[in-house]
Amino acid sequence: MLRGLYAITDPHLTPTATLLHQVQAAVRGGAQVIQYRDKSSPAPLRLQMAQQLRALTREMGALLIINDDLSLCLQCDADGVHLGQEDTPVASARQQLGRNKIIGATCHGSQALAEAAIDQGANYLAFGRFFPSRTKPDALPADLEALRPFLQRCPLPTVAIGGITLNNATPLIDAGFNMLAVINDLFDRADTEQHCQRYSTLFQ
Repeated sequence: MLRGLYAITDPHLTPTATLLHQVQAAVRGGAQVIQYRDKSSPAPLRLQMAQQLRALTREMGALLIINDDLSLCLQCDADGVHLGQEDTPVASARQQLGRNKIIGATCHGSQALAEAAIDQGANYLAFGRFFPSRTKPDALPADLEALRPFLQRCPLPTVAIGGITLNNATPLIDAGFNMLAVINDLFDRADTEQHCQRYSTLFQ
């Protein structure tokens, strides 16, 4: 069962020189899932970093998800991919990746998108943003109260994303989210490991 802190890398907050060190700190602090998200670096560098992240997460017992790049997922043997609505359709990704890879789908605030992703073979559903986001300031807001009944009966694990901090996280877990996806509040600070530990206690 997918549950707990879901840490997402960012080319500005987790640059190549410190990426592995920062991810190691996050996993030591309790992050269960690492999503490698870098759409700007050259392909050879992204492969190199993904392979190193694969080795690190495997050794430390965390899952590695690749953002929006099926070929990179297969090349580094990551645990799966995360797909946005503008990316490869879930059904197509499932055909290419086989049955054993994890596929996560962005559903914004839409139950209809979530149900479509379930039908196409997704393994988890991501909803948001719930708070103003520095990473994606133009992302449409999602309505937690409108989603609450669906979260309570959703057959797949669910992830909340968008502007999450330690101060606003608890209502999301109380509403039924299994995972919290966090970027800035983990990696835009020096005490990443300790801060991840604080998040991890919310799931206990």
